[in-house]
Amino acid sequence: MSRWSVLGCGVAGLCVATLLAERGEEVEVIEDTQRVPASWYAGGMLAPWCEAESAPPEVITFGQHAAAWWQRRVSSVEQHGTLVVAPARDSAELQRFARMTAQHQWVEPGHIEPLLAERFARGLFFAREAHLDPRLALAELRAALQQRDVPFHVGQPSGQIIDCRGIHARPALPRLRAVRGEMLILHSDEVTFSRPIRLLHPRFPCYLVPRRNGHFMLGATMVESHDASAISARAMMELLSAAYAIHPALAEARVVESASGLRPAYPANLPEIHYENQTFYLNGLYRHGFLLAPMLAEQLMQRLGEPRHEYSA
Repeated sequence: MSRWSVLGCGVAGLCVATLLAERGEEVEVIEDTQRVPASWYAGGMLAPWCEAESAPPEVITFGQHAAAWWQRRVSSVEQHGTLVVAPARDSAELQRFARMTAQHQWVEPGHIEPLLAERFARGLFFAREAHLDPRLALAELRAALQQRDVPFHVGQPSGQIIDCRGIHARPALPRLRAVRGEMLILHSDEVTFSRPIRLLHPRFPCYLVPRRNGHFMLGATMVESHDASAISARAMMELLSAAYAIHPALAEARVVESASGLRPAYPANLPEIHYENQTFYLNGLYRHGFLLAPMLAEQLMQRLGEPRHEYSA
């Protein structure tokens, strides 16, 4: 049995630590209490078929296993599908999205979400997709690890290092870049949805993900930038305009949180596992953290089972 030191307590680090602990390995998690992981601000959509619109095929292949992986370990997974809609003026966007994706059916959105009956005439329903609350999922993974006596601390690593620090590992991973994402948390007592709603738009497509107790995550922009400052006025206006387009009652929702995060991405927007300088690196999850982290962690477990001379950079 080896001793492993996982750097980072975002979704990648906790998935890796979870699998190590489940294998009976000795593991510790080194966290940075001064930084909030980008996955804290994630939407939590487990939507591999929707992602086919812009993502490489590997995202769809790996992502199909995510919902089952999470369902075995956390309580917040909801498998009610994804509904994709567009205003009448943007119907061409809906047709394009349909051509580029699979595993969907054309529906009248009001039959899936009654509040949308008067807003949208047609939509695409991806019945096999799911979503979760990222913050609850991270908290439950952490609690399960602590129940297994896995220590979390800010000290020096004492075992073989697995670096899952996202964009904060960039000094050691020069090919990594940051993609800024901005989001809002809304609260409404007037609007209720059972599944994520994706609104298509030529300039700023967005998604609205239901959470508990009348809360929604509204996101998310994608800006090629290392700027981690607060959400911009432009992004907030565009996101709120999109929310209003989904349902006018959201104009009366309360904005209870706004934030931005830096997603780590490699040039191909696909995650990678490296081994160099006696360290494993799992990084580059881009905007697919909760969708791809489980399968990347599983791939890493396979790598760890290989003889040391088979590790490659």
